Amino acid sequence: MTWLITGGAGYIGAHVVRTMSGAGESVVVLDDVSSGVPDRLPADVSLVRGSVLDRELLDRVLAEHAVTGVVHLAAKKQVGESVAQPLSYYEANVHGLGVLLEAVVAAGVKRFVLSSSAAVYGNPDTDLITEATPCAPVNPYGETKLAGEWLVRATGLAHGVGTVCLRYFNVAGAERPELADTGVFNIVPMVFDRLTRGEQPRIFGDDYPTPDGTCVRDYIHVADLGEAHLAAARRLTAQDGPGDLTVNIGRGEGVSVRELIDTIGEVSGHGTPALVEPRRPGDSPRAVAAVDLATKELGWTARRGVREMVESAWEGWCLRHPDARAGGAGPGAA
Repeated sequence: MTWLITGGAGYIGAHVVRTMSGAGESVVVLDDVSSGVPDRLPADVSLVRGSVLDRELLDRVLAEHAVTGVVHLAAKKQVGESVAQPLSYYEANVHGLGVLLEAVVAAGVKRFVLSSSAAVYGNPDTDLITEATPCAPVNPYGETKLAGEWLVRATGLAHGVGTVCLRYFNVAGAERPELADTGVFNIVPMVFDRLTRGEQPRIFGDDYPTPDGTCVRDYIHVADLGEAHLAAARRLTAQDGPGDLTVNIGRGEGVSVRELIDTIGEVSGHGTPALVEPRRPGDSPRAVAAVDLATKELGWTARRGVREMVESAWEGWCLRHPDARAGGAGPGAA
């Protein structure tokens, strides 16, 4: 069987492609390369440049490559941008998914894995977020991911498609330096960026009801995330029929913002004290995944720790910013 991976040239997508391809799965990538990097892909993986909004292209790709399953990662994903541009986010993340599902149904594809997000939960007041925790997204990005889950499940039920929705928590790290995140939108590269420019990393609020007063989050290594997609794809292959599953993808362990910044300082050698600023509206004190269901249903458990995430991300940052080590020695540096 062949898996179509949309958004496969992106940061997360390239890890999914390499994991699945390396495990012997046949894959083809569809990516509009608006943010993806084609060089991230293995040489033997076909890349089709285009959008999930292009129904004619989708029909052709599904037929020509005899696609039997889809892993859908192509989406817009910046929370702040979604607040400023909600129409763009609904167009890409919901309408684009709808066009893709129409093509999937028409082609008789029976397996579908959706890249979702912990943003569907909003800011629940709970020690561990389970899959049964009520969903109450607080921004358009989270809304589009929740609407996408509804659309995937409904389509699966109506047309006999087996579906898995993976709710990622905070993704970091890289399987190899050249696959690292090239954006500066998540906390780890944001801290790298400030430190290597000689600026203090920022902490938004240190008076939360947490052990050190800073927000606590669940971080997942992107290589572990790639393995979770492989596990989901193989579950759908093994069940060979309809059914739906939604699972959290995290480590089930919380790390505070201050702890993360301290680890980044140790790894990078840039030991600049953090600058504490007022809380940001909408930040919850704690967001940590319950991960028992992923272990039970997918046979998957995260294997890599936060320090591995930071070290691997730092190597990727230094590959693209050769002067970054000037403030101290990172892993492997003199």
